[in-house]
Amino acid sequence: MAETTLTGTTVAEVLAELAELEDPKTREVNERHGDDHGVHLSKLRALAKRLKTQQDLGWQLWQTGDTAARLLAILICRPKAFERDQLDAMLRQARGPKVHDWLVNYVVKKSPHCEELRRAWFADPDPVVASAGWALTTDRVAAKPEGLDLTRLLDMIEAQMKDAPDRLQWAMNHCLAQIGIEHAEHRARAIDIGERLAVLKDYPTSAGCTSPYAPAWIAEMVRRQHDR
Repeated sequence: MAETTLTGTTVAEVLAELAELEDPKTREVNERHGDDHGVHLSKLRALAKRLKTQQDLGWQLWQTGDTAARLLAILICRPKAFERDQLDAMLRQARGPKVHDWLVNYVVKKSPHCEELRRAWFADPDPVVASAGWALTTDRVAAKPEGLDLTRLLDMIEAQMKDAPDRLQWAMNHCLAQIGIEHAEHRARAIDIGERLAVLKDYPTSAGCTSPYAPAWIAEMVRRQHDR
């Protein structure tokens, strides 16, 4: 029997509702991006809004291993309630891009363990885990760069990004662009690295969207800053 939460909602009931929200076309689109679930995110968010914050239920949903359940768990959990080792284990279990991204951005960034985990993950030999460390570093580059060695970050990007696995490469490229956007003294070198490595130069970009190619990304965001 599924454990009942304080609100009376059980894991089994939530999983049944998620199953009813499953849409084959949504699953097909998601699977092309590496995410094995078929629940439209707007419906997932609506369900989370109805359930409200429920740490115990969220933890139980996470432990099911189901991708949609884990996304819902992230939306209804209490980020500051997790211990450091819990978050580390959860990230290592989160192999799908969307679960990984939401866990880092919606939970870890709000955790008191964020900086400790950033440093640990940044140096992790697992490229998926390391990509989380780079994502958190990119956030610091923009919001709290004090104490970061931006020259060393650029050295690492220059030496490693070209041959990095996709998820790690994307995270390093974002960090490269953020350094160029936020720190004028490093902008020329960031652009030069981007041009020489040409990572994501040919990435398909929809009309009206900014290319992830770092030199183009930097140029566009700096232009917007000047136009303010």
